[in-house]
Amino acid sequence: MIEKADAVAGAAEGATASVGAPGRASADGLAAAPADASGQLPAEASGQVPADAIRRVPVNGNGAASADAIGRVLGTQAASPLSFWVGLEPGRVVQLDDVVVTRRDTPEFGQVLVAGVVSAVEARHEGAAFDSDVFLIADGALPAAVVESAEVRVTRVEPEVFIPPLPGALAYRAQAGDRDQALYFDVMDRRVPMGLGRDGRPMYVNFDFLDGTRGAHVSISGVSGVATKTSFATFLVYSIFNSGVLGAEAANTKALIFSVKGEDLLFLDHANTRLDAAARARYDLLGLPATPFGSVHVFAPPRPGDPNGVPNVQARTQAVSAYYWTLAEFCAEELLRFVFTDADDERAQYSLLVGQVAARLQAWAEPLGESGAVRVRRPDGEAGPVCRTFADLVDLVAGQLADEGTRAAWTGAPTPLGTVNAFVRRLRSAVRPLSPIVRGDLPGRRPHSIGVSDAQVSIVDLHNLPERAQRFVVGVTLRGEFARKESAGTARPLLFVVLDELNKYAPREGESPIKEILLDVAERGRSLGVILIGAQQTASEVERRIVANCAVRVAGRLDPAEATRPEYGWLPATARERATIARPGTMFVTQPEIPVPLAVTFPFPAWATRPAEAAPPPAAVSRGPDPFAGLPGADDDIPPF
Repeated sequence: MIEKADAVAGAAEGATASVGAPGRASADGLAAAPADASGQLPAEASGQVPADAIRRVPVNGNGAASADAIGRVLGTQAASPLSFWVGLEPGRVVQLDDVVVTRRDTPEFGQVLVAGVVSAVEARHEGAAFDSDVFLIADGALPAAVVESAEVRVTRVEPEVFIPPLPGALAYRAQAGDRDQALYFDVMDRRVPMGLGRDGRPMYVNFDFLDGTRGAHVSISGVSGVATKTSFATFLVYSIFNSGVLGAEAANTKALIFSVKGEDLLFLDHANTRLDAAARARYDLLGLPATPFGSVHVFAPPRPGDPNGVPNVQARTQAVSAYYWTLAEFCAEELLRFVFTDADDERAQYSLLVGQVAARLQAWAEPLGESGAVRVRRPDGEAGPVCRTFADLVDLVAGQLADEGTRAAWTGAPTPLGTVNAFVRRLRSAVRPLSPIVRGDLPGRRPHSIGVSDAQVSIVDLHNLPERAQRFVVGVTLRGEFARKESAGTARPLLFVVLDELNKYAPREGESPIKEILLDVAERGRSLGVILIGAQQTASEVERRIVANCAVRVAGRLDPAEATRPEYGWLPATARERATIARPGTMFVTQPEIPVPLAVTFPFPAWATRPAEAAPPPAAVSRGPDPFAGLPGADDDIPPF
């Protein structure tokens, strides 16, 4: 193998070297030796390259050494400006995703760097004709050579002169600056660590494609429970907050995370007891502290039937607030439309009726007291009964629609009775899932709204709610935060929204209020500083316009059938196959600046990802004996929970 490569190298390099041209650079970057006293060139310059020449250190355009030469560009496979093959020297090994660099000298443009990522590696017997020859070769009865070769997909040509590398040119594993240049890391003014590459070195994503400067939004796909989508999303948020790219804006930048997987995300501010020294070393390589999130507030729905509205969480007791909407807010903000967000509602004929009833509630409902209860006036102006629960409000609306004398005033136009009955049935079915979070029976003037002002990371717990209530919470919360950013009139500070199961909230088919908001976020959020980090099992089932507006796309472990969908066209064929067997923690990331996806592994979370991993919070610093200890006071009262 080496003899063949050297012969080709002699034709490519030795032919360009002439007697009496001492010090002339060869095509592979090796400095050619001067002629000796007899006028003869050394063996390297005459094409008779010794076997150990490939191990010599090539010299790059800046005169700096680039170590670890691995082989030569093959001449048996066509090399192009977009891809080429490298024959590996015996004993040299490259793997998928390694960064390989070669150079070519040109009279017009000087030295041209051609860099790329290994996309395929092959090993074969050269000289074998039949499958059974492998046994003869193994026994030494048939001469043959083991040949290994690697395909390199070009990522960057510098300067941008699209010419192929010459057969026989030395190729080497990129080091330091060459690697950064090959992967465009050298032109990223603000880069965010997103994990480690196959070579154990940091991989970055350009923050310009995350904060809206040149693009925004992230789409993460993969099999549930294996692809670690949520873990990668939280790591990406952590890296953004701690990498320094935000500068002075870091303190005011917020993240809103919707949690649907038990209480696993409720302890992001607790250290992970399973974090070991090896994991800490990986954080050091990425330039990140191995610490939990510093500022976290959790919002959870009230416990069903609890008169005090205690948050429905079991393992966490600090920095937790209950969230709900009062009946007065439900009517005034026309939240009825978020009750009808299922696929059945999208296709039903009563969709217009929803808007009519919501408008009547906004006009006729009057707040009563501080608890959020309402009194809904009848069409004739008479005062109706007081509604303190969601069931009370549903009963009132259903009664008004059943009455022929008031039905037309509520519907706004003659409406078939069948359509009205379908609307009422669907509305009554929402009483059980929504009663804990839409109510007017709790003490007034208590905080109950979901907001992002209390902490850097706000977590909205949804796992204890039925799916219909989850849709309501996500839709209303996103609408509120988007409206707040619109009224602010500035994109800074940024708000990152992490939403799992995106295919449930923004499906490809049909329409819904939540889908409208997510489309608005995807299309206009960049200018308003609202950045969506969406995760889903199947990108093929998510609204196309949302995925198309995501500048950064990520895939973990993929289902084989899903991997064949056109939504994953950004993954080369080999990467698609690899994604079906990817281990947890391995992600394939594409961004506009880099023409090939990068395989990265992100470190083990430094924060607890489940209650069992959570270390206790730091103990409060003792300030000496309390001078008021032992005195009766308000602190002696039994807490409500």
